[in-house]
Amino acid sequence: MRLSKEESARRRAQIVEVAAALFRQHGYNGIGVADLMKGAGLTHGGFYGYFESKEHLLAEACEYAIGTSVQQWQNWIGRNPSDPVRELARSYLNEAHRDTLAAGCVISSLGTDAAREGQHVRCALTGGITEQLRLLAKALPGPVGRARERAIATYAAIIGGLMLARAVDDRTLSNEILAATAAQLNNE
Repeated sequence: MRLSKEESARRRAQIVEVAAALFRQHGYNGIGVADLMKGAGLTHGGFYGYFESKEHLLAEACEYAIGTSVQQWQNWIGRNPSDPVRELARSYLNEAHRDTLAAGCVISSLGTDAAREGQHVRCALTGGITEQLRLLAKALPGPVGRARERAIATYAAIIGGLMLARAVDDRTLSNEILAATAAQLNNE
């Protein structure tokens, strides 16, 4: 049975959305094509009808996830435009975000994996990172060059803080990392 273009597009989008969560949860090498397709409620055999390779799916999944993150960042910055760094630190550096890999930040979940992947994956993440930096720099006071520099440093601290908090097996230390990173960003 041949699928309509609309149904094929819907299934492809479903695979990308599920893959975005599963890749963040398990890492690129932590899940195979069969489990990705099973997660989307489809059979393994149909994968190559939708995607050229697992890496191409990863690139699309990263693009989807970072697009969602960009929207979140817009909302967070909009909630406190007078102090966007404080709002980002509050919204990003918390236990709920740390503990929710599948729905959390794709950069903190897959950033180190992406460094080992091909151009498609890195390009997808670069576009999203660039947009998040643009949003933050635009919201920060001061000359454009200084705001961009501060945005980059803030971004690196937020991502790094969450990555470290996720990496350690000591919950107390993990919470300290989140709190200390937020405090430094907020000049406390």
